[in-house]
Amino acid sequence: MFNRALLLAFTTTVLCLTFSNTASAQNFNRKTTVTFSAPVEIPGPSAQILPAGKYVFRLLDALSDRNVVQIFSSDESHIYATILAIPNYRLKATDKTVMTFAERAVGDPQAIRAWFYPGDNWGQEFVYPKKQALEIARITKLPVLYIPDEVAPNIVAPVRTASEPPVVALKEAPVRAITPTGEEVAVREVVEPPPVKVAALPKTASDLPLLALAGFLCLTVGMSLRRMCAR
Repeated sequence: MFNRALLLAFTTTVLCLTFSNTASAQNFNRKTTVTFSAPVEIPGPSAQILPAGKYVFRLLDALSDRNVVQIFSSDESHIYATILAIPNYRLKATDKTVMTFAERAVGDPQAIRAWFYPGDNWGQEFVYPKKQALEIARITKLPVLYIPDEVAPNIVAPVRTASEPPVVALKEAPVRAITPTGEEVAVREVVEPPPVKVAALPKTASDLPLLALAGFLCLTVGMSLRRMCAR
């Protein structure tokens, strides 16, 4: 009877830890599945149009001030683009995913502009190759972030990790903004950087104490079940 109770407690602990790790990984890369009801233009060496359908968005590198967003097919078997993005701040977070677009004439594909993850006050402002950015700026009458055109082929490279050369090239590329008249302006003319945070209390170096506590609580539940079975 004791072995069964102990096995139950151990299994409960494993389930607790597995759920915790999965949830953390999902939140870390901001994985989001979206469905477009019409074609959408995304950054690329040539104007790349995603047909209407379902796609997966997620961060490749969430530890940098320059985030890298990847767009996958719905089953994540194909990478459409690996796109440089700059954090853009919004005052009020929402409980749903928000995509903003650079509006165009009716019938033309809308160019994706930014992606906000549920609950976040900051989102990803997409950076376009210069030629594509200038075209969008002229149509929308708004400045658009850009990188040099010679870096653009890295956007469609089939990469999986942040250390691969195409990603490094994107993250090291100079980012500017271009106006409808072709004038170059600073990035701050397009995006609002997150406010400076007040220093927080030091955090522990790892999640081990928290995981140990979760394991202890789950083990306690198992021991309680053992006592109940013994009665």
